This record gives sequence, C-alpha cells and structure tokens, in this order.
Amino acid sequence: MRNAVIIKGNKAGMSVYLDPELSFEELLEAVKAKFRETAKFWGAAQMTLTLEGKPLTAEEEFQIVNTITENSGIEILCLIDKDAERIERCEKALNEKLMELSSCTGQFYKGNLRNGDLLESEASIVIIGDVEKGAKVTARGNVIVLGTLKGSVSAGAAGNLNAVIVAFEMAPSQVKISDLNFQKAEKGKLLGRGPMMILVENGRICSEPIKKNFFSSLNFI
Repeated sequence: MRNAVIIKGNKAGMSVYLDPELSFEELLEAVKAKFRETAKFWGAAQMTLTLEGKPLTAEEEFQIVNTITENSGIEILCLIDKDAERIERCEKALNEKLMELSSCTGQFYKGNLRNGDLLESEASIVIIGDVEKGAKVTARGNVIVLGTLKGSVSAGAAGNLNAVIVAFEMAPSQVKISDLNFQKAEKGKLLGRGPMMILVENGRICSEPIKKNFFSSLNFI
C-alpha cells in the first residue's frame, strides 16, 4: 500500500513527507489519520516541523499544522522553511526589523560570541548568532539571542526585574536577571526544545517555551 504521508524524526523535531501526486484534500485526510494512529508514540511534545514533497501555499501549511495539533499531543513551535528564496526574504525582513529596533530601543550584534568574548550594552541587545560557552553578555535591558545560548548572560543589570532573556536554543552556563540567579542553568543542558524565554515571575526567575510568533517577543525590547 502506498504511503501518502511519511514522518521522519530528527534532533530538532520532525519532517513530514507528503506524496506530491495526491490532492491537498487527500493529503489532509492522510495527515489526520497518520497522526491519530501515532499519537501515543509521539506523546505530548513540542517540535519544529518541516514539510517536504508537495509545494504548499501558506494557508495549506497552516491547515496541516492545525490538523497535526488537533489529532495528536504535538505542539508545533515553528515551521522550518526549505524554500531558499523565501528564507532569504525572511532573513532580509528580520535584519530590517532588527535595524529598526536597534535605532530606537537598543543595540544589535551580528556574529558569534566565542570563549573569552565579553559583550556589554547600556540598553537591550539582539545578538544575531550564537553565544558560545565561555562568552559573557551583560545588558541593562533584555538579551535576545537569535541562535544558541551556551555562555553566561546577565540581563536587567541595573535592577530591572522586567527584563527577559530569549534564545532559539537555550543551554546556558549561567543566567542572571537583576540580582536573581537562575539555579536551573547547567553547562550544556538544554532548558527545553525550541525557543525559550527566561523571566521573573512572582519574584522568582523561571524559564518557559515561546509559544507565540517570535516577532511579538521582540516587542519586549
């Protein structure tokens, strides 16, 4: 029997291959059936999703994501795009947004911070790259890392408990907001799958996954 939908797991989440010869309506029913059948296998999980095989419109992608979440315990954190031209357009839009933000609210740094590097900001800072183990970032406002955070970060350095720390992949060696240390930060240990935020709630520093559009998070800067 021909497989209309094939699921492949990977480190970041899952890839779903869709038979290009079937209509979208047939594929949607196949996705529904496949994820109902495998719901117990996947359990409750947060994952990234890559769709392959059949070209889809944005509306069709949205319908597939909703079908997956409605028929399983999976929460799709983000849809990974393999369209090179569309990725380039998105990256351009992101850089333009960061330029706008930095001109009116803070700074941004493009590049990876490596062992021994120290980056300080009198406002908030957006880092387009990774903060590697041994690197340190200090900011009076928020710290947004558009990459992997493995180094040390101190946000709200002037006593701002409303500051937040955000990273696409969060595995810090040390985290601090104002004078509060995050005890769960361990060297090389992921705090969760996908984009995460560290913030202060009810006087305690904690972490939580980012469930909404990431551009909305940038409004915290």
